[in-house]
Amino acid sequence: MDDVFPHANSNTAPAAQTSVDGAFVREQWYYALPSTALKPGAMVHRTLLGEPVLIGRNGNGAVFALCDTCPHRGTLLSRGSFDGREVQCPYHGWRFRTDGQCTAIPSQTEAQKPQAVDIRAKTYPVTEHQGNIWVFIGNNENAATADLPPVPEVPALGSHFQLHVSLRFACNIDLAVIGLMDPAHGAFVHRSRVWRSEGSIHEKHKAFSPLPESDGLGWRMDRHTASRNSKAYQLFLGSAPETEITYRMPSVRTEHAHTKKYDYCGLTACTPVNDHETDVHHVMYWNVPGGALLRPLVRAFAWRFLDQDRRAVMAMSEGLAFDPPTMLVQDADTQTRWYYRLKREVLAAQDEGRAPRNPITPTTLTWRS
Repeated sequence: MDDVFPHANSNTAPAAQTSVDGAFVREQWYYALPSTALKPGAMVHRTLLGEPVLIGRNGNGAVFALCDTCPHRGTLLSRGSFDGREVQCPYHGWRFRTDGQCTAIPSQTEAQKPQAVDIRAKTYPVTEHQGNIWVFIGNNENAATADLPPVPEVPALGSHFQLHVSLRFACNIDLAVIGLMDPAHGAFVHRSRVWRSEGSIHEKHKAFSPLPESDGLGWRMDRHTASRNSKAYQLFLGSAPETEITYRMPSVRTEHAHTKKYDYCGLTACTPVNDHETDVHHVMYWNVPGGALLRPLVRAFAWRFLDQDRRAVMAMSEGLAFDPPTMLVQDADTQTRWYYRLKREVLAAQDEGRAPRNPITPTTLTWRS
């Protein structure tokens, strides 16, 4: 047994892991929703890291994010109305600009306190990039976007948004992340007569390197020719592509597959809803001719693929509820080790008020899948 496998349901997880297992990493951008899901003058509710967030788009098309509870009695502001400029609480009619400033308290006389000028709703930094809306969850609600870490992005085709699929996993953020990044489950979880079967398993050697600190804490599976059992790539792009995959803390994976003619880029982002639920978003970009016509087929395939992962993670979660002894193996589980190691480093760096340091060094990992 190489390592005990830490998990959120365990009461006997190693002490080194207990402080981070299931914990939220703040001071980070988290995926909220695709741009196409938010029309001008609309607002939606999202729960991010256990916090209620109202995300809206004003009449001029700019996005904003407020705490989705009225400072008065806690009513969800998103249940009220929005005229493209101000949000009105449905309970007592308090009104708030998109920058959080209260503009009206109908029940108050001029002599009573507080007055609208005294009240502000909490705001969140929010940005729209490559067809996606991201919300920054941190401690400084007034932070300028330019002073925050870079927003996650795909390396190419970012202006060619094609489609978005998402599913809610009934587990904490850690289990969702490590369940998705696992490199050895494909022939069993995503088994298919067309592109992958148990009989297609073979030995693989992949080179990995740390991400530059300017790109965020994480690692990269260096560019390589896609494995021969990755026929889905060949069906979609016409030939076996060269592929590069990156993982950036706390929960964003990007993939760029490139042939001489076409490109595919994927962005997978796990956003904690609360301690026991995680939204998994997958955004796909491609420049294959007739891409718009392929959307229904690709959407159905992507949803089925993601649902297979969800069901596999749920089976793991149900097993871990019994608190069994578990292990990590060599080398297929190395990325899981890296994830927990980097998460501990991020949380420690935040506690100590310093920049996180990436302990990963270039290496080649070998496994069969």
